[in-house]
Amino acid sequence: MEAFELRHDSHLGCRVCPLTVRDELAAMVHRSHCVAWPTWLDPGPRMLRDLLELCRLRTARGLAVLSWLAGGEPPAELDWLWTSRRLTGARQERMYGAAATVPDPVLGLVLANWTWALDTTHGGRVTAPYLAGTAYPGDGHLAAAATMTLFQTYDRHQESRPAIAAAWAAARVSADWCKAAELHAAYGSQTPVFTYPRGAKPPSIGVRPWIERLFRL
Repeated sequence: MEAFELRHDSHLGCRVCPLTVRDELAAMVHRSHCVAWPTWLDPGPRMLRDLLELCRLRTARGLAVLSWLAGGEPPAELDWLWTSRRLTGARQERMYGAAATVPDPVLGLVLANWTWALDTTHGGRVTAPYLAGTAYPGDGHLAAAATMTLFQTYDRHQESRPAIAAAWAAARVSADWCKAAELHAAYGSQTPVFTYPRGAKPPSIGVRPWIERLFRL
């Protein structure tokens, strides 16, 4: 059963309006932001590789959570979702399988944010503080350090931008989904999920196979 409604706007197109979000799903969204982003900048290839793997984990996890928000029902067992180990094997396929069930209009919200971030000159300034701040909400020092790592990686390594933007886009949509659902519960009217305007199709540099698969490109 879908936990959202579609509203067609003559100017803005198809808008996604969530219904009420259950408390356990809202808590899951909050927990999904917790990623151990690096808090130091290492110019070597290892840190870049590790950061990109964290982006893959965060994007897949975010889309899995979004699939349950859209369907209104989380699975009974979720230990596999929270471990920070590298995505491989059956766990990867389980997370990718959940992400594959995200309805097309809902995935369109993620794609809008993703393409906007890659199309604007402020992509690093937008994505880095959000990812770091939501991952370390109780520690401003760690959040600031992770922000600098993410921002400088985004700024210096063009090939990292699609992955960082993908992690941010999935995170933003799930959080904004809950905000829209809160407004719906408070006022009883349809409230669309906020997204940035959809940008142009990004260049192929840095668009890795996992991004193509998760975003159905």
